[in-house]
Amino acid sequence: MSKANLLDRRQVVSTLLANRKDVVAIGGLGASTNDMCAAGDHARNFYLWGGMGGAAMIGLGLALAQPKLPVLVITGDGEMLMGLGSLATIGLQKPANLSIAVLDNEAYGETGGQTSHTSAAADLVGVAKACGIKDSQSITTMAEVEAFAKAVHDVSAGPRFANMKIDSASLERILPTRDGTYILNRIRGDLGFQPI
Repeated sequence: MSKANLLDRRQVVSTLLANRKDVVAIGGLGASTNDMCAAGDHARNFYLWGGMGGAAMIGLGLALAQPKLPVLVITGDGEMLMGLGSLATIGLQKPANLSIAVLDNEAYGETGGQTSHTSAAADLVGVAKACGIKDSQSITTMAEVEAFAKAVHDVSAGPRFANMKIDSASLERILPTRDGTYILNRIRGDLGFQPI
């Protein structure tokens, strides 16, 4: 990948969540969760801690359980590579209200910045399409990010998948709470359910 003209990760996430209305957002492991919190903590943010590879499946479960609500997974390329099998299940189940945004900096940021497979042979958009997610695209401009952010609200046309090429800048970590019970009960309460 050319290191020129890459998208700013915080601007991408801020744009995805700017007009979120009733969107439930799942943050993948690490930087994507920090980016979501930097865009503004929200009762419908579900921050994933310590579950590398699980963000898309958590998004799928929420999308199936709440079919009238838009569900947006925001995760990184390393986390998505760990959960490739989830794309096959999503392609089979076809939840119309699920959107997946992969922030692809071609590096495993949580383990030291090693080069990820997306820098060479791994084509996440191709994998998503092959798994049956027809609306799969590579995004390289903010206009495309804005269009994807609007599409997230259409709960009848998904699932949709976008691989967004971002810079690999090392940014200040804006850490949300790591209290899993609090995060779970907060989102449950905002959706009208009792705490567990």
